[in-house]
Amino acid sequence: MENVLRPLIVIGGSVLLTLVIGWATDLLLRKADERHNETPMWGLLRRGRIPYQLVICAALLRGAYDEARLLREHRVGIGQALTLVLIGATAWLVIRIAAAVVETTYTRYARASRDPARVRRVRTQVTLITRVVAAVVGVVAVAAMLLTFPPMRAAGASLLASAGILGIVAGVAAQSTLSNMFAGLQIAFGDMVRIGDTVVVDGEWGTVEEITLTFLTVRTWDERRITMPVSYFTSKPFENWSRGGAQMTGIVYWHLDHSAPMEAMREKLRDILRGCPAWDGRACDLTVTDSTPNTMQVRALVTAKDADDIWTVRVTVREHMIQWLGEHHPHALPRVNTADAALPPGVNGSRPSPDGEGPRRAHETPRADR
Repeated sequence: MENVLRPLIVIGGSVLLTLVIGWATDLLLRKADERHNETPMWGLLRRGRIPYQLVICAALLRGAYDEARLLREHRVGIGQALTLVLIGATAWLVIRIAAAVVETTYTRYARASRDPARVRRVRTQVTLITRVVAAVVGVVAVAAMLLTFPPMRAAGASLLASAGILGIVAGVAAQSTLSNMFAGLQIAFGDMVRIGDTVVVDGEWGTVEEITLTFLTVRTWDERRITMPVSYFTSKPFENWSRGGAQMTGIVYWHLDHSAPMEAMREKLRDILRGCPAWDGRACDLTVTDSTPNTMQVRALVTAKDADDIWTVRVTVREHMIQWLGEHHPHALPRVNTADAALPPGVNGSRPSPDGEGPRRAHETPRADR
């Protein structure tokens, strides 16, 4: 009976105590989250309840397993497995806690700041910091797991002795990867490009959706995703339309007849912009910028608060202006002028008569009786 009750009490008691502690901790976090709505800290910490319970359960079982007197011939292997679970769960819990702290700091800053550009910059830095912390904790956890095996401890001295040579080899082999990692850190803290920025790369217009230590994802206007190495943004020129503010100025061109009513077009442009919610009201202008023998080039200048709105304003102005000209001033639209050609004598479609009677039309033919 003792051989049955002892393992049941030790293992069952450890699991039951883990569930009770986890439930009590989660209850306290829920109450704290309800009382303090101004910070998401407590709600974010609840995401770590699973690794938290794993840490408690693995620690209790690791410390009390010998008292269970179960599978004694395998106690070394079971103890090793519990140690590995404890290390892995601890690393998982540390990552969740670090992510909760960083996310809470960003949320408070975003609420207090009124500069969207700085908020996007901090968001980019926070994302990369979280990834770096997760990578460092993961490496430390794997190293701690490996050191729990006695053969790995013996090999540690030889590994350290050859660390210099291995570092050189790894640096040469992973040159592109390391350059991308340093480029990612440079982007994060150099404020070159941020999550949410509107950029133009390789002729593609889109919004920066994700930045990691090695690659950057741009979401285009047609919902495609372009993944590029971050080193591209530190070695090649690109357009960042959100740099220094999201406000933009757009241009619309028309090629019209010289008789186009410019003053009426200026009034119509103002009417169109007043009815367009995307226009921010900063500026509007309409001028003739060029002229050819057949047409003249008319340019409309409009403004908007960001790249998406400037696109909407441009297409709206272009469409409504052409429609208005077609309905009220059709003569202003470009057209091809045609007229009968005035040819010199002798080449005006007539030809001299072979009998000297004067010119004969080109379509006439000599009569047979002549």
